[in-house]
Amino acid sequence: MGTITRLLRRIAARATGHVLVFIARFITAVRADWRGIEPVPRQRVYFANHVSNADMPMIWAVLPPALRREVRPVAAADYWLKTPLRAFVGPEVFNCVLVDRRPEARSDDPLESILAALREGSSLIIFPEGGRNMGPDPLLPFKAGLYNIGRACPEVDLVPTWIANLTAIMPKGEIIPLPLICTVTFGAPLHVDPGEDKDAFLARASGALAALAPPPPPPAPEQAPA
Repeated sequence: MGTITRLLRRIAARATGHVLVFIARFITAVRADWRGIEPVPRQRVYFANHVSNADMPMIWAVLPPALRREVRPVAAADYWLKTPLRAFVGPEVFNCVLVDRRPEARSDDPLESILAALREGSSLIIFPEGGRNMGPDPLLPFKAGLYNIGRACPEVDLVPTWIANLTAIMPKGEIIPLPLICTVTFGAPLHVDPGEDKDAFLARASGALAALAPPPPPPAPEQAPA
């Protein structure tokens, strides 16, 4: 019975994944823009800006199926294990690497779980700001995790990944998406240079990510006085 149950859960997870990809593409018309990099089967860490809980599904949805099967998002255990539905979607559908964001409650180093997934051959999706950016700045300061991953796994490509228009498509408080296209732009991969210190690398990685952002819209023309 246990084997049958596991098989049914895998089938349900795969079907749910296809549905989520369809929904993401239907609502946002999300598309990928590969710049200086190709969607080929290499082990990578896609590091992205973070403004919405939908960021991770957008990246996941635009990856070709062959790559998507090998990519595991790094996500907060307290969020994805909060309800039975999330506990199915996070670990089963997205195959997340779940980490505990609460230093006072955890007994293990979250980096170890991340490195274990890389040692197994998985690629990852991470958000180096550490949380959602709700302010006016394009990016929050990066946490040290991306640097530590780059030093521990120098052969893995670190790929800047910018998600554009997601908050414009679904503004806070709205329930009907606006008809805009969400673009996920993948930039040229980075690696930690020999002898490069943490602050220098994180500044370089943040700059590479910010450079993928689309230019701001021009200011609205001033209204002529009546």
